[in-house]
Amino acid sequence: MEISAFKMARGRRTRFMLLLCSLWCISTFAVILRTTDKDVWVNEFEPIELTCLIESISTNNPRIEWKKIKDGVPSYVYFQNKISGDLEHRAVLKEPANLLILNSSRSDSALYRCEVAAIDDHKPFDEILISLSVRVKPVAPRCNVPESVTVGSTTELRCMENEGFPPSQYQWFRNNEELPEEPKTSNRFFNSSYIMNTDTGSLKFRTVIKEDAGEYHCQARNEAGYSKCDPKLMDVYDPDIVGIALKVLAGVVALIFVTVGLCQAQKNGYCSCKDHRENNYKVPQHNNTMDYVSADEGHFRHKSSFII
Repeated sequence: MEISAFKMARGRRTRFMLLLCSLWCISTFAVILRTTDKDVWVNEFEPIELTCLIESISTNNPRIEWKKIKDGVPSYVYFQNKISGDLEHRAVLKEPANLLILNSSRSDSALYRCEVAAIDDHKPFDEILISLSVRVKPVAPRCNVPESVTVGSTTELRCMENEGFPPSQYQWFRNNEELPEEPKTSNRFFNSSYIMNTDTGSLKFRTVIKEDAGEYHCQARNEAGYSKCDPKLMDVYDPDIVGIALKVLAGVVALIFVTVGLCQAQKNGYCSCKDHRENNYKVPQHNNTMDYVSADEGHFRHKSSFII
Protein backbone atom coordinates (compact mmCIF):
# COMPACT_ATOMS: atom_id res chain seq x y z
CA MET A 1 0.00 0.00 0.00
CA GLU A 2 2.81 2.39 0.84
CA ILE A 3 4.53 1.66 -2.48
CA SER A 4 1.31 2.29 -4.39
CA ALA A 5 0.73 5.60 -2.62
CA PHE A 6 4.32 6.63 -3.30
CA LYS A 7 3.92 5.90 -7.02
CA MET A 8 0.70 7.92 -7.18
CA ALA A 9 2.29 10.91 -5.48
CA ARG A 10 5.29 10.78 -7.78
CA GLY A 11 2.97 10.60 -10.77
CA ARG A 12 1.10 13.72 -9.69
CA ARG A 13 4.39 15.54 -9.11
CA THR A 14 5.61 14.54 -12.54
CA ARG A 15 2.45 15.81 -14.23
CA PHE A 16 2.71 19.08 -12.30
CA MET A 17 6.32 19.54 -13.40
CA LEU A 18 5.39 18.83 -17.00
CA LEU A 19 2.60 21.42 -16.80
CA LEU A 20 4.98 24.02 -15.36
CA CYS A 21 7.51 23.19 -18.04
CA SER A 22 4.93 23.54 -20.80
CA LEU A 23 3.73 26.86 -19.43
CA TRP A 24 7.29 28.09 -19.10
CA CYS A 25 8.10 27.00 -22.63
CA ILE A 26 5.01 28.72 -24.03
CA SER A 27 5.67 31.92 -22.10
CA THR A 28 9.32 31.89 -23.08
CA PHE A 29 8.61 31.49 -26.78
CA ALA A 30 5.51 33.70 -27.04
CA VAL A 31 4.91 37.43 -27.53
CA ILE A 32 2.99 38.79 -24.53
CA LEU A 33 2.07 42.50 -24.23
CA ARG A 34 0.49 44.56 -21.50
CA THR A 35 -0.26 48.23 -20.81
CA THR A 36 -0.48 50.29 -17.66
CA ASP A 37 -3.72 52.00 -18.73
CA LYS A 38 -6.19 51.17 -21.48
CA ASP A 39 -8.20 54.38 -21.02
CA VAL A 40 -5.99 57.46 -21.09
CA TRP A 41 -6.93 61.13 -20.64
CA VAL A 42 -4.69 64.12 -21.32
CA ASN A 43 -5.17 67.90 -21.54
CA GLU A 44 -4.64 69.49 -24.93
CA PHE A 45 -1.05 70.64 -25.66
CA GLU A 46 0.37 68.39 -22.91
CA PRO A 47 2.52 65.24 -23.48
CA ILE A 48 1.14 61.74 -23.02
CA GLU A 49 2.76 58.30 -23.19
CA LEU A 50 0.83 55.25 -24.40
CA THR A 51 2.48 52.20 -22.84
CA CYS A 52 3.01 48.99 -24.79
CA LEU A 53 5.15 46.76 -22.55
CA ILE A 54 6.63 43.54 -23.92
CA GLU A 55 6.51 41.05 -21.06
CA SER A 56 7.79 38.06 -23.03
CA ILE A 57 9.59 37.64 -26.35
CA SER A 58 12.50 35.62 -27.70
CA THR A 59 12.85 37.11 -31.19
CA ASN A 60 15.47 39.77 -31.69
CA ASN A 61 14.31 42.96 -33.39
CA PRO A 62 10.58 42.20 -33.53
CA ARG A 63 8.33 44.21 -35.85
CA ILE A 64 6.56 46.98 -33.92
CA GLU A 65 3.66 48.96 -35.33
CA TRP A 66 1.20 51.53 -33.97
CA LYS A 67 -2.12 52.26 -35.64
CA LYS A 68 -4.67 54.98 -34.99
CA ILE A 69 -8.34 54.05 -35.40
CA LYS A 70 -10.58 57.08 -35.93
CA ASP A 71 -14.28 56.60 -36.71
CA GLY A 72 -13.53 52.93 -37.42
CA VAL A 73 -10.85 53.72 -40.03
CA PRO A 74 -7.25 52.61 -39.17
CA SER A 75 -4.15 54.56 -40.23
CA TYR A 76 -0.44 54.09 -39.48
CA VAL A 77 1.19 56.04 -36.67
CA TYR A 78 4.46 54.07 -36.42
CA PHE A 79 5.42 51.95 -39.43
CA GLN A 80 8.78 50.75 -40.78
CA ASN A 81 10.64 52.31 -37.84
CA LYS A 82 9.33 55.85 -38.28
CA ILE A 83 6.44 58.05 -37.14
CA SER A 84 3.94 58.87 -39.87
CA GLY A 85 0.56 60.49 -40.36
CA ASP A 86 -0.64 63.50 -38.36
CA LEU A 87 1.68 62.59 -35.45
CA GLU A 88 4.81 63.08 -37.55
CA HIS A 89 7.18 65.49 -35.74
CA ARG A 90 4.90 65.32 -32.66
CA ALA A 91 5.62 61.81 -31.36
CA VAL A 92 8.52 59.39 -30.75
CA LEU A 93 8.80 55.66 -30.00
CA LYS A 94 10.35 54.86 -26.63
CA GLU A 95 11.84 51.51 -25.65
CA PRO A 96 10.55 48.97 -25.79
CA ALA A 97 7.40 49.97 -27.72
CA ASN A 98 5.83 52.94 -25.93
CA LEU A 99 4.39 55.79 -28.01
CA LEU A 100 5.11 59.26 -26.58
CA ILE A 101 3.00 62.11 -27.97
CA LEU A 102 4.91 65.32 -27.24
CA ASN A 103 2.17 67.86 -27.93
CA SER A 104 -1.31 66.37 -27.87
CA SER A 105 -4.08 67.84 -29.99
CA ARG A 106 -7.85 67.44 -29.87
CA SER A 107 -7.59 65.55 -33.16
CA ASP A 108 -5.52 62.87 -31.38
CA SER A 109 -8.59 61.54 -29.56
CA ALA A 110 -8.96 58.01 -30.95
CA LEU A 111 -8.21 54.32 -30.38
CA TYR A 112 -4.55 53.29 -30.68
CA ARG A 113 -3.39 49.74 -31.35
CA CYS A 114 0.09 48.49 -30.53
CA GLU A 115 1.10 45.43 -32.58
CA VAL A 116 4.24 43.33 -32.05
CA ALA A 117 5.21 40.46 -34.39
CA ALA A 118 8.04 37.99 -33.59
CA ILE A 119 8.50 35.26 -36.22
CA ASP A 120 10.79 33.09 -34.04
CA ASP A 121 8.35 32.79 -31.15
CA HIS A 122 5.87 29.98 -30.61
CA LYS A 123 3.13 32.65 -30.35
CA PRO A 124 4.44 35.15 -32.87
CA PHE A 125 1.94 38.03 -32.50
CA ASP A 126 0.17 40.10 -29.85
CA GLU A 127 -1.63 43.44 -29.74
CA ILE A 128 -3.06 45.92 -27.23
CA LEU A 129 -5.83 48.49 -27.77
CA ILE A 130 -5.65 51.84 -25.91
CA SER A 131 -8.29 54.61 -25.86
CA LEU A 132 -6.93 58.18 -25.80
CA SER A 133 -9.19 61.16 -25.02
CA VAL A 134 -7.78 64.68 -25.24
CA ARG A 135 -9.48 67.17 -22.93
CA VAL A 136 -9.94 70.68 -24.36
CA LYS A 137 -10.18 73.76 -22.15
CA PRO A 138 -13.35 75.84 -22.66
CA VAL A 139 -13.11 79.17 -24.46
CA ALA A 140 -14.70 82.32 -23.04
CA PRO A 141 -18.45 81.67 -23.12
CA ARG A 142 -20.99 83.92 -24.82
CA CYS A 143 -23.12 85.53 -22.09
CA ASN A 144 -26.52 87.15 -22.67
CA VAL A 145 -27.60 89.40 -19.78
CA PRO A 146 -30.52 91.88 -20.15
CA GLU A 147 -29.60 95.47 -19.39
CA SER A 148 -32.79 96.20 -17.46
CA VAL A 149 -35.89 94.35 -16.25
CA THR A 150 -38.90 95.37 -14.19
CA VAL A 151 -39.86 94.04 -10.79
CA GLY A 152 -42.22 91.07 -11.01
CA SER A 153 -41.29 90.16 -14.59
CA THR A 154 -39.70 86.96 -15.91
CA THR A 155 -36.26 87.01 -17.54
CA GLU A 156 -33.53 84.58 -18.57
CA LEU A 157 -29.73 84.87 -18.65
CA ARG A 158 -27.89 82.55 -21.07
CA CYS A 159 -24.31 81.26 -21.24
CA MET A 160 -22.79 78.93 -23.87
CA GLU A 161 -19.51 77.78 -25.43
CA ASN A 162 -18.86 74.94 -27.91
CA GLU A 163 -15.09 74.30 -27.81
CA GLY A 164 -14.56 72.52 -24.51
CA PHE A 165 -14.26 68.73 -24.25
CA PRO A 166 -15.77 67.08 -22.30
CA PRO A 167 -18.78 69.43 -22.55
CA SER A 168 -18.61 72.31 -20.10
CA GLN A 169 -20.57 72.78 -16.91
CA TYR A 170 -21.74 76.36 -16.22
CA GLN A 171 -21.81 78.45 -13.06
CA TRP A 172 -23.24 81.97 -12.63
CA PHE A 173 -21.88 84.75 -10.38
CA ARG A 174 -23.47 87.99 -9.16
CA ASN A 175 -21.10 90.73 -8.07
CA ASN A 176 -18.32 88.09 -8.13
CA GLU A 177 -20.24 85.91 -5.66
CA GLU A 178 -21.16 82.38 -6.78
CA LEU A 179 -24.88 81.76 -7.05
CA PRO A 180 -25.95 78.51 -5.36
CA GLU A 181 -27.75 76.03 -7.60
CA GLU A 182 -30.74 76.20 -5.26
CA PRO A 183 -31.34 79.75 -3.91
CA LYS A 184 -33.26 78.52 -0.84
CA THR A 185 -30.03 76.96 0.52
CA SER A 186 -28.43 80.41 1.01
CA ASN A 187 -29.57 83.23 3.28
CA ARG A 188 -28.21 85.79 0.82
CA PHE A 189 -30.21 84.45 -2.14
CA PHE A 190 -33.17 83.03 -0.23
CA ASN A 191 -35.69 85.56 -1.64
CA SER A 192 -34.62 85.00 -5.25
CA SER A 193 -36.71 82.69 -7.43
CA TYR A 194 -34.32 81.58 -10.17
CA ILE A 195 -33.68 78.19 -11.77
CA MET A 196 -30.09 77.40 -12.80
CA ASN A 197 -29.26 74.71 -15.37
CA THR A 198 -25.55 73.89 -15.10
CA ASP A 199 -25.67 71.77 -18.28
CA THR A 200 -27.14 74.39 -20.62
CA GLY A 201 -25.96 77.60 -18.90
CA SER A 202 -29.49 78.97 -18.40
CA LEU A 203 -30.34 81.18 -15.40
CA LYS A 204 -34.08 81.88 -15.42
CA PHE A 205 -35.77 84.25 -12.97
CA ARG A 206 -39.44 83.38 -12.48
CA THR A 207 -40.21 86.64 -10.60
CA VAL A 208 -37.58 89.38 -10.57
CA ILE A 209 -37.07 91.32 -7.32
CA LYS A 210 -35.01 94.43 -6.58
CA GLU A 211 -32.27 92.36 -4.92
CA ASP A 212 -31.60 90.56 -8.23
CA ALA A 213 -29.93 93.66 -9.67
CA GLY A 214 -26.14 93.54 -10.06
CA GLU A 215 -23.20 92.51 -12.29
CA TYR A 216 -23.50 88.98 -13.67
CA HIS A 217 -20.88 86.77 -15.30
CA CYS A 218 -20.75 83.08 -16.18
CA GLN A 219 -17.96 80.52 -15.91
CA ALA A 220 -17.58 77.46 -18.18
CA ARG A 221 -15.56 74.61 -16.64
CA ASN A 222 -14.41 71.05 -17.40
CA GLU A 223 -11.50 68.78 -16.44
CA ALA A 224 -9.13 70.75 -18.67
CA GLY A 225 -9.78 74.16 -17.09
CA TYR A 226 -12.24 77.03 -17.13
CA SER A 227 -13.02 80.36 -18.83
CA LYS A 228 -15.44 83.15 -18.04
CA CYS A 229 -17.17 86.04 -19.77
CA ASP A 230 -16.94 89.72 -18.83
CA PRO A 231 -19.39 90.97 -16.16
CA LYS A 232 -22.58 92.65 -17.42
CA LEU A 233 -24.87 94.88 -15.37
CA MET A 234 -28.56 94.04 -14.98
CA ASP A 235 -30.70 96.86 -13.54
CA VAL A 236 -34.07 96.18 -11.94
CA TYR A 237 -36.76 98.90 -12.06
CA ASP A 238 -40.17 99.36 -10.47
CA PRO A 239 -43.09 99.25 -12.92
CA ASP A 240 -43.73 102.69 -14.60
CA ILE A 241 -47.38 103.22 -13.59
CA VAL A 242 -47.56 106.74 -15.09
CA GLY A 243 -46.10 105.55 -18.38
CA ILE A 244 -48.52 102.63 -18.57
CA ALA A 245 -51.48 104.95 -17.85
CA LEU A 246 -50.39 107.40 -20.55
CA LYS A 247 -50.06 104.58 -23.07
CA VAL A 248 -53.55 103.30 -22.25
CA LEU A 249 -54.97 106.84 -22.52
CA ALA A 250 -53.28 107.39 -25.84
CA GLY A 251 -54.78 104.14 -27.10
CA VAL A 252 -58.29 105.18 -26.00
CA VAL A 253 -57.96 108.62 -27.65
CA ALA A 254 -56.76 107.03 -30.87
CA LEU A 255 -59.74 104.64 -30.84
CA ILE A 256 -62.16 107.56 -30.33
CA PHE A 257 -60.67 109.49 -33.27
CA VAL A 258 -60.95 106.46 -35.53
CA THR A 259 -64.57 105.85 -34.50
CA VAL A 260 -65.58 109.51 -35.04
CA GLY A 261 -63.83 109.55 -38.41
CA LEU A 262 -65.69 106.47 -39.59
CA CYS A 263 -69.05 107.85 -38.46
CA GLN A 264 -68.41 111.18 -40.21
CA ALA A 265 -67.39 109.44 -43.39
CA GLN A 266 -70.56 107.33 -43.36
CA LYS A 267 -72.68 110.42 -42.71
CA ASN A 268 -71.23 112.17 -45.75
CA GLY A 269 -71.96 109.17 -47.90
CA TYR A 270 -68.38 108.04 -48.43
CA CYS A 271 -69.11 104.68 -46.87
CA SER A 272 -72.61 104.14 -48.35
CA CYS A 273 -73.21 100.52 -49.15
CA LYS A 274 -76.19 101.16 -51.47
CA ASP A 275 -75.88 100.22 -55.11
CA HIS A 276 -75.43 103.32 -57.24
CA ARG A 277 -77.57 101.70 -59.89
CA GLU A 278 -80.62 102.36 -57.68
CA ASN A 279 -80.51 106.00 -58.88
CA ASN A 280 -80.97 104.98 -62.51
CA TYR A 281 -84.74 105.23 -62.79
CA LYS A 282 -86.51 103.38 -65.60
CA VAL A 283 -88.11 105.40 -68.42
CA PRO A 284 -91.87 104.99 -68.24
CA GLN A 285 -93.39 103.02 -71.11
CA HIS A 286 -95.88 104.69 -73.54
CA ASN A 287 -99.46 103.48 -73.93
CA ASN A 288 -99.79 102.38 -77.55
CA THR A 289 -103.55 103.10 -77.47
CA MET A 290 -102.95 106.79 -76.89
CA ASP A 291 -101.95 109.26 -79.57
CA TYR A 292 -99.47 111.80 -78.32
CA VAL A 293 -99.22 115.04 -80.28
CA SER A 294 -96.71 117.71 -79.65
CA ALA A 295 -97.80 121.24 -78.98
CA ASP A 296 -96.26 122.45 -82.25
CA GLU A 297 -98.05 119.94 -84.36
CA GLY A 298 -101.44 120.66 -82.79
CA HIS A 299 -102.14 123.52 -85.22
CA PHE A 300 -101.76 121.35 -88.31
CA ARG A 301 -103.04 117.90 -87.34
CA HIS A 302 -106.49 116.78 -86.24
CA LYS A 303 -107.21 114.13 -83.81
CA SER A 304 -108.43 110.88 -85.20
CA SER A 305 -111.76 111.44 -83.57
CA PHE A 306 -112.39 114.60 -85.55
CA ILE A 307 -114.99 114.10 -88.41
CA ILE A 308 -115.05 116.34 -91.39
